Amino acid sequence: MNKKSLTITSFALFSLFFGAGNLILPPLLGFKAGNLWWLVALGFCISGVLIPMLGILAHAKLQGTMFDFAKKVSPTFSMAYCYIVYAIAVALPSPRTASVTHEMAIQPLWDSSYLLTSFIYFSLVFVFVINRSKVLDLLGKLLTPGILIILLMIIATAIFTLDFDFLPTEVKNPFSHGILEGYQTFDAIGAVVVGAVIIISINLKEKTASYEAKRKLIGRAGIIAGIGLFMVYGGLIVTGALFGGSFDTDIKRTALLRGISTNTLGNTANFLLSILVSLACFTTAVGIVTGTSDFIKEQFKGSDLAYRVTAFLGCLLGVLVGQFNVGYIIVVALPALMFIYPITIVLILLNVVPKKYASPKVFKSVVLITILFSIPDFLGSVGLGEAIQPFTSWIPLNQHQMGWVLPALTTFLITAVYNELKPMPTSKA
Repeated sequence: MNKKSLTITSFALFSLFFGAGNLILPPLLGFKAGNLWWLVALGFCISGVLIPMLGILAHAKLQGTMFDFAKKVSPTFSMAYCYIVYAIAVALPSPRTASVTHEMAIQPLWDSSYLLTSFIYFSLVFVFVINRSKVLDLLGKLLTPGILIILLMIIATAIFTLDFDFLPTEVKNPFSHGILEGYQTFDAIGAVVVGAVIIISINLKEKTASYEAKRKLIGRAGIIAGIGLFMVYGGLIVTGALFGGSFDTDIKRTALLRGISTNTLGNTANFLLSILVSLACFTTAVGIVTGTSDFIKEQFKGSDLAYRVTAFLGCLLGVLVGQFNVGYIIVVALPALMFIYPITIVLILLNVVPKKYASPKVFKSVVLITILFSIPDFLGSVGLGEAIQPFTSWIPLNQHQMGWVLPALTTFLITAVYNELKPMPTSKA
């Protein structure tokens, strides 16, 4: 492993996680958190940075595909998990990129509808997905550094020019709120999906490298990318907190990011940031639809028709969902995330721990318990929390919508210890 390979892999990982849509989340989180910004930052970075980086470490260990993450539960479960993840990806984060583009770049300049923006946006996405143009790959290499430079300038300007005088927090449970808001980055799901892409890329470039060398390369690159994400997310959260009281309390996420950019760097930088974020959103949408279409194509034995149909349906779904504002899409996404995120976190952690503690029996038990104890959190996210509260009040951390955590941990400890203590079968003479 040389420094060039490490640098390229680290930057590639950072770029894959550095979704432009995610940039609208941290500033409002800090804006609402006020003097307790550091608590929400800690929670946000656990679910939005630490877990995704552990996902990359798990991929470094497995060096396979997304299917390998859940196959110890069962091949059928793993395939169902893959379908659900890709369905969520095209139904929520992909359309959200169109909505972010409308609010960041179109709405401030033209009085047009979300529907018109999403229709034109996903028509172009479809063209690029069908033609698999390499222009976006080249464009992406320029967009990420451009956005990163502007964001670091915004963060530095805010930290070094504003007084560290924070308003009282508006958030009831800052730490757990930060964790749940981190779900909306989709980065843990992204780790499971894009990690496989990194594996394939490294296998093509490092054909003679050993398993251990590739594992170290991916692991170290993941840590470097994680540090970069932590600096950006943490910096945007504290910047949002520093601007507490400078904007209306009901300000939209995109409007807050634009407002902070204008106040720190001026209108020109704000306009440039809006354009860069919009272009980066577009590359993200193309990547999601292309990845989903590739997966379905593989399931249909390389059928080009399956690829085109999936691309069309993914773009059609993007138009239908992308016509809503960002805040509405985030609210709609919550139930799906409350269901799939705990399962994803558990699968990542089980694939990271030593193999002797993660037998198929452990996988099956822990995932089953996670699904069962995630149901109350899922029902709570769709407005049934009060109805089921008498039946779920005994569950630890249920009030923080993380009732699955302790049951899953307890199940892991019991099954792992049982596997270690049970006597080995004796061979017949």
